[in-house]
Amino acid sequence: MKAVFQRTLRLFAGYGAGYARVNQLGLRLLGLVYFIAFASYAVQADGLVGTRGVLPFAEWLAQIRPMVEQAGYHHVPTVLWLAPTDAMLHACLWAGLLLAALLMAGLLPLPSLIGLWVLYLSVVTVGRVFWGFQWDNLLLEAGLLGILAAPWRWRMRWCAPDAPPRVAIFLFHWLVFRLMFLSGYVKLASRDEAWWNLTALTYHYWTQPLPIWTAWFANLLPLWFQKFSCLVMFAIELACPFLIWFGARARAFAAAAFIVLMALIAGTGNYTFFNLLTAVLSLWLIRDSIWREALLFAAARLPRLRMPAVARAPAPEGRFRRFARHGWILAPAVVIFIVSIGFFMATLRVPVSWPDWVGRLAQATAPFRSINSYGLFAVMTKTRPEIVIEGSWDGQRWVPYEFRWKPGDISLRPRLVAPHQPRLDWQMWFAALGNRQGNPWLIHLMIRLLQGEQAVLDLLAYNPFEQRPPVVVRAVRYEYRFSTRAERREFGVWWMREFKDLYCPPIQFNQSP
Repeated sequence: MKAVFQRTLRLFAGYGAGYARVNQLGLRLLGLVYFIAFASYAVQADGLVGTRGVLPFAEWLAQIRPMVEQAGYHHVPTVLWLAPTDAMLHACLWAGLLLAALLMAGLLPLPSLIGLWVLYLSVVTVGRVFWGFQWDNLLLEAGLLGILAAPWRWRMRWCAPDAPPRVAIFLFHWLVFRLMFLSGYVKLASRDEAWWNLTALTYHYWTQPLPIWTAWFANLLPLWFQKFSCLVMFAIELACPFLIWFGARARAFAAAAFIVLMALIAGTGNYTFFNLLTAVLSLWLIRDSIWREALLFAAARLPRLRMPAVARAPAPEGRFRRFARHGWILAPAVVIFIVSIGFFMATLRVPVSWPDWVGRLAQATAPFRSINSYGLFAVMTKTRPEIVIEGSWDGQRWVPYEFRWKPGDISLRPRLVAPHQPRLDWQMWFAALGNRQGNPWLIHLMIRLLQGEQAVLDLLAYNPFEQRPPVVVRAVRYEYRFSTRAERREFGVWWMREFKDLYCPPIQFNQSP
């Protein structure tokens, strides 16, 4: 046991060394992801969770306040308890944008990261169903680790970067390992035949939530190529994560593989800021020495390239100052690691008898959404139902509401919208896979359309009832698929569809929900 403990100490003695510059780069790029996330929220906040939105957050907080007061406000962590108004929500979003800009500029890194984490947790908490995605949790977890890795200076310096705490670098590596490995594992653990026989990509391109036009062409690729692509994806997601623990060069190779995979996914689908965030996290796998070797290689190939000046080493720190900067993170790091281990083993379905205090710790941290389990698209969707909301003045002639990004009009080309996430369009994809009883927010949406609420209408492509709101609305469901080459050539359409059922019967309601 003593020998194991000593080896562990030696591991951490060198772990994290040589990541000063990549830590600075990663933190600045994390600021960019935060900026995108807050900006995306800001342009749709009123229509989704504002006072006259689909799911007003102020009404929800008022309803649950008595229960939360008894149980504790930490169960619903948001600063919007202080002032549950649209103005306060917008103030949080603008403050998030300002702090993200400061972080990108390398200014006030630690206060900026703390503020960004608190503010993003606050706004996604009140976003409820519209902000319940894994990449929202991933950004919160990455932001929490960013706090642990942030230098204690008023600005980050390229010429003399501060070495990050070793345990923070380890936790970044552990996060990337869990994210990538579990993404592959859950696909096989689901026993979905499409993943096991490598045919999943024959469905993926046209059944994914928001495809772009390149997915139409990718869907036409031969079956052997689709299977080969699926096999490569499994190799990257299941094998490459283990390279993280086999030295700097193996770690850099894994990072490159992850970044390439994220680029390929982003090239055929709209996955918000997830691909960018995963690529940013992968950068923490690449030591500064690897970057320098790459620059030296480029300089050898390009003689005119001037190498940057040698960095000035930071002044040596005393033991007290070093402990003040690094020692304080040990307790939260241990909590993060223990809880994440629990989630990891639970996802793997490995029976482990955890002490009771571990379970209580997991429950206490759960509302903060910053220690998570991951794994997207465990079961491949093999059909594409789409909901079309229609309105009418007389109940006879129905006119469809066209959404900005999700499929509707079969002649419209699928467009690129990432890294922005149109949350309403995404939720319409999930709603179509279920029923209206499981998606009560959709009824709220239809009521807002009956009321002609402008904040909600701004989320759509256009308002077909500009003169006055419709008297009645309904929701019908179609089965969509990509058109074939022949159908596209003959009809000039990107999609083909056929009627499936009436998702929601006509409703008339002219009062507030």
